[in-house]
Amino acid sequence: MSRRVVRQSKFRHVFGQAAKADQAYEDIRVSKVTWDSSFCAVNPKFLAIIVEAGGGGAFIVLPLAKTGRVDKNYPLVTGHTAPVLDIDWCPHNDNVIASASDDTTIMVWQIPDYTPVRNITEPIITLEGHSKRVGILSWHPTARNVLLSAGGDNVIIIWNVGTGEVLLSLDDMHPDVIHSVCWNSNGSLLATTCKDKTLRIIDPRKGQVVANNFEEPVALQEMDTSNGVLLPFYDPDSSIVYLCGKGDSSIRYFEITDEPPFVHYLNTFSSKEPQRGMGFMPKRGLDVSKCEIARFYKLHERKCEPIIMTVPRKSDLFQDDLYPDTPGPEPALEADEWLSGQDAEPVLISLRDGYVPPKHRELRVTKRNILDARPPSGPRRSQSASDASLSQHTLETLLEEVKALRERVQAQEQRIMALENMLCELVDGTD
Repeated sequence: MSRRVVRQSKFRHVFGQAAKADQAYEDIRVSKVTWDSSFCAVNPKFLAIIVEAGGGGAFIVLPLAKTGRVDKNYPLVTGHTAPVLDIDWCPHNDNVIASASDDTTIMVWQIPDYTPVRNITEPIITLEGHSKRVGILSWHPTARNVLLSAGGDNVIIIWNVGTGEVLLSLDDMHPDVIHSVCWNSNGSLLATTCKDKTLRIIDPRKGQVVANNFEEPVALQEMDTSNGVLLPFYDPDSSIVYLCGKGDSSIRYFEITDEPPFVHYLNTFSSKEPQRGMGFMPKRGLDVSKCEIARFYKLHERKCEPIIMTVPRKSDLFQDDLYPDTPGPEPALEADEWLSGQDAEPVLISLRDGYVPPKHRELRVTKRNILDARPPSGPRRSQSASDASLSQHTLETLLEEVKALRERVQAQEQRIMALENMLCELVDGTD
């Protein structure tokens, strides 16, 4: 039996099953509700949906354990001065999410495990570097705290969130608006699409386009006559790509192989209501006991509905062929290591016993101290003895003050962490 037939036989009976109504997030009642144009963001702990409230930018974060109606006064994450255009969960910390806005800034937020009583208004850090709206965010798949942003200024910026610094700025790659950006599996290359109808493969550390203008596609699949935007979601573990049409009511899925004809149609999940957007759960957030191979979160006008894809199996044992080891939450590299040219594949975990999200982990931002930088080499102007003495005294005073402030900040951080842990224990105790 050929590889193609074997692989198709494993997935040909994949059926989408819409969750029951009481499992959907319904009636998110804020002053005005608008969904993100492409998707919501989901991870094993939280579901995040962009909303518009009070003329500013905001999004709502809901624990996945919570179902049913959401109170109209449910706290929002709000801090941008203009609409939020994109959100993305950090792949290495389930409590950290980044947001991009029409106000040209990127904000990174720490989401607590408990439900806050007020709006979250203070980001961990605000990243400023774009001159126009920022519409695309993407975390590096293997390097800690590395975040990519792309804006209406046709510039891609790669940040070290841990220090707030710009690692790389790619400002001469695209002559027009950037539509989408995606990392490859180890984060060594980028794929971008642009309004100039060109697909580019970019090595960001070399600042070079290594491939574009592919002459012929490997495969061409006719879909339908709908002119809606297609939202693709690819699962490398099963080699299945899911295509969700915005404004459509179906999800089509295909298996990708390395043998002709390369693309094999599997099935279509259809429902009555069209989707305004779609979120895709990482593989580690799925229920392996139910042979769940994909889970979507479908945005309706006023609710979010889970859609579950399963492969029926008679045995209730762990299905090794459905769940190979998959990327876990631990990064493989530090930001500086990646910038220096190192590459590493994702750190894989087994789903045999299911995935248990780690407890709340705080993202610490340490901005580099300009006083730690070495003075420039070269000739210096002559100074009198009194000037040199005064400069040395001033420098020592500044260093002492910085040291004292750093110790005070660390003490306050420890106190905040202790209070948060106490609050988490109290919340857990009341469940």
